Amino acid sequence: MLELNFSQTLGTHCLTLNETLPASGITAIFGVSGAGKTSLINAISGLTRPQKGRIALNGRVLHDAENGICLTPEKRRIGYVFQDARLFPHYKVRGNLRYGMAKSMSGQFDKLVSLLGIEALLDRLPGSLSGGEKQRVAIGRALLTAPELLLLDEPLASLDIPRKRELLPYLQRLAREINIPMLYVSHSLDEILHLADKVMVLEDGQVKAFGPLEEVWGSSVMYPWLPKEQQSSILKVSVLEHHPHYAMTALALGDQHLWVNKLSQPLQSTLRIRIQASDVSLVLQPPQQTSIRNVLRAKVANCYDDNGQVEVQLEIGGRTLWARISPWARDELSIKPGLWLYAQVKSVSITA
Repeated sequence: MLELNFSQTLGTHCLTLNETLPASGITAIFGVSGAGKTSLINAISGLTRPQKGRIALNGRVLHDAENGICLTPEKRRIGYVFQDARLFPHYKVRGNLRYGMAKSMSGQFDKLVSLLGIEALLDRLPGSLSGGEKQRVAIGRALLTAPELLLLDEPLASLDIPRKRELLPYLQRLAREINIPMLYVSHSLDEILHLADKVMVLEDGQVKAFGPLEEVWGSSVMYPWLPKEQQSSILKVSVLEHHPHYAMTALALGDQHLWVNKLSQPLQSTLRIRIQASDVSLVLQPPQQTSIRNVLRAKVANCYDDNGQVEVQLEIGGRTLWARISPWARDELSIKPGLWLYAQVKSVSITA
């Protein structure tokens, strides 16, 4: 568990935190350039000193301005992966990985190398590696120091799209198979969607939202950040049943369900799905004899006008679903907050 209760002056802004981050999974730190993302993890790692407040990791005080406590970076047991890999050019990959390796991790070396898919790189020099390969080695080196927390400062920012796609699956595997919490700094919505369990949104040094990915993503806080084509809903669901004849899977969403193209996950397993706002239509009464498999009863929470379109925020079983409609449709159906209606979603439009 990471306890953050501090403030630090950043030029004309002040970075202010009063949050407790989980002891597992990936927490994404999201915001535009200058929001305070890198300043936050630099304070956590000990590279900078907040003027006020306290930082504690798993009960160990890392920084306490009032009591004059400030552990040096090497005493904090925190791994740090930068935008650039920062490997030692004169050491082969094996040497880079073993540099600073904790004795307790010697038995985990082969497993971690396998998880990162870098077995074939061990006897190569960093200069012969691609950007994605260098970052995998940098992540491995950080993990082999046996950290209690891993900080990743936009590790994919310097990579082109193919290299980003190459590295994302390895980060997903690490999140599933190692028990080390990660703070992942990014301004890429796509990376956050693929990786994050929780999200903290920073703006001008202030926390605008913090919570599970699906809750923050569906909140009005994220609305200004999302390009129109990315306005969507992330929903946590569980597998209810499979329909082998039609190759479909039913997913539980509160006391309702959604049909999607057949999934391989077993019954009762949980997963996330994504629904684009443009793929949701609204009706006041449940339709009769429709080809659309998913008709969900929902309550209108809010409506936002956006350049000739209307984004409708719906509540379904405590979750948020976004729909995009025209002003004409809004006015004709008298859609406003508090109205109960039905949301229609095509099965083929839902991505898992």
